[in-house]
Amino acid sequence: MTAMSADIFGKVHLGYLVIETEKFSDWRRFGRDAIGMHLDETLPGLMRFRLDDHACRFLVQRGPAEDTVALGWEVDDHDTFEVVEARIRAHDVPLTEGTAEEAGLRGVERFVRFPGPNGLAQEIYVNAERGSQTLHLGAPGGFVTGADGMGHVAIATKKPHQMHGYYRRVFDARLSDYIDETISGLKFKIRFLRVNERHHSVAIAAVNRLPLNPIRTRIQHCNIQVAELDDMALAYRRVKDLGFAMALSIGQHTNDKELSFYAVTPSGFEWEVGWNPIVVDETTWTPTTHQGISIWGHTPEGHNIVTMLERFTAGARSVWRAEDSVPALAGAGIADS
Repeated sequence: MTAMSADIFGKVHLGYLVIETEKFSDWRRFGRDAIGMHLDETLPGLMRFRLDDHACRFLVQRGPAEDTVALGWEVDDHDTFEVVEARIRAHDVPLTEGTAEEAGLRGVERFVRFPGPNGLAQEIYVNAERGSQTLHLGAPGGFVTGADGMGHVAIATKKPHQMHGYYRRVFDARLSDYIDETISGLKFKIRFLRVNERHHSVAIAAVNRLPLNPIRTRIQHCNIQVAELDDMALAYRRVKDLGFAMALSIGQHTNDKELSFYAVTPSGFEWEVGWNPIVVDETTWTPTTHQGISIWGHTPEGHNIVTMLERFTAGARSVWRAEDSVPALAGAGIADS
């Protein structure tokens, strides 16, 4: 069986995010005190946040981007690692071995890095190291990670078909469903892709029929999942009490039925804390289209004229800004059904 014909669906899991920022004190308060993650500051000049026994789920390092710069994907075994590696090399896309120091920062044995759509680097690894410190979480019930990965990311793009094609070709991602939604007067179509039974690990948002992207950052939001409803409610209260901006109040999504809220990180992208999404049954699941992202709630908070102008400006600039879709790995893209 060749790398192209092998099916690795179910053997890939979102493992970590790499974030670049100069706002270390704000991120310390946001990640540990507001969201409730374990903070590890044993290494100079960076922070690592943990959700579970893995040594690193969020690597926060100094840099000017104020953004997520890489996604780390855990694969089940070395055979799966080699399948992904072969797919990248077969299409002449550059692939770089991470240094021992970089692997140590991420808490992994080894990893390779390759380009991803919208300037978001992709990294794959097999074995994650376990954290040496006793875990201290602000969520007494803990976070849900395990076989389905640690959550998901949402990415805004001008090239949704190519991005869909990329994740299908590299990780054998499957379409879960669509949502049609109007946000700030713009009509969006959002595609939800899964690489295992988690309803989605990547959501792809695009403005219908307009070549613009109103989101400055490489990801629009990331999601983590708590095990208990009370832990989500406590985190929501801490975010507000500590003075961090809230993007969307608590609500429930139409497609995966997750209850969640969205806070604004110190770097500007959003952070969703959710509880109890559905798990996909591969034997019965059929993709559908939902109207609107929420059954109830998710009311915008703190969206003033300044926020609206910032998004308008970012959207206008994006018309002229090139967006790399990594065409060699995107294939012909995936057309809407």
